[in-house]
Amino acid sequence: MAEKIGLVGLGNAGLAVATALLRHGPVTGFDRSSERRDLAANEGVEVVDELSGLSAPTPSRIVLSLPKPEASLEVVEAVCGWADKPSLIVETSTVTPDTAKRCAAICEGAGVGFVDAAIAGGVASMAAGEITFFLGGSDADKAAARPLLRSIAAQIVDLGPVGAGMGTKVVNNGVMHAVMVVLIEAFAMARKLDVPSETLVQILNREEGLLRPLVHRVGERMRDGNYQAGMSVTNARKDSVLALETAQQLGVPLFATLASHTPYEIAEANGLGNEDYAALAKLWEDWCAIDFNR
Repeated sequence: MAEKIGLVGLGNAGLAVATALLRHGPVTGFDRSSERRDLAANEGVEVVDELSGLSAPTPSRIVLSLPKPEASLEVVEAVCGWADKPSLIVETSTVTPDTAKRCAAICEGAGVGFVDAAIAGGVASMAAGEITFFLGGSDADKAAARPLLRSIAAQIVDLGPVGAGMGTKVVNNGVMHAVMVVLIEAFAMARKLDVPSETLVQILNREEGLLRPLVHRVGERMRDGNYQAGMSVTNARKDSVLALETAQQLGVPLFATLASHTPYEIAEANGLGNEDYAALAKLWEDWCAIDFNR
């Protein structure tokens, strides 16, 4: 029989992961919510009423799927205090890189391996066992985690040390959430202009549409440090002003789009007007002491 896996946190994501793991062997789970424990039991998870119940006996690998960073720290501290400890803790909760590093330090002091295996994708892909993991940790701990992760993964992206996996997910989610606000603002303007939403979707979905800044300006210009020709900062600033004026005339409130205009003003004032508008990257290079084309 396959080795039993422990899973702490049986919310929507945790239960989906448990469901995927159940196809490969037994799973013992804990959640503070009796309702979530009942739901998990109905899916075939062996549930315990207390976290300490996982230690009788302790699975060699415990997966975390918890709602907030404080919960991860609390659980890691508790598990690392058991007399019979797991050999590895796999953190799939969404936490900050700092929290992942703090958890790893606690584990290291207790002789327990730790990886942050951030999940990219929705609950459906989790339950189907087609998860993309952003993986961070020591080489030894990542090697120990891979057999478990591979059993429910479509892809494992090795990002490097502890915290890198979580950092990548935080950045990814931040982009998705910010873009969502920009898109809602844009579609509100389009509706006011009687442009069908389906039409705007088609326009933004072109090769020269929404992906153009990512693939061309980030993937090529910022990578190479090439800001010659192309649409200038001056012209992009002008278009941004026109968008703000149009929104004001239409009575559409802008938040993300308004905030994004400020760097264009700063770049223009700093003499970047004639360069491609990807040259806004130079502002962040200066502010953060980084170099995008290394």
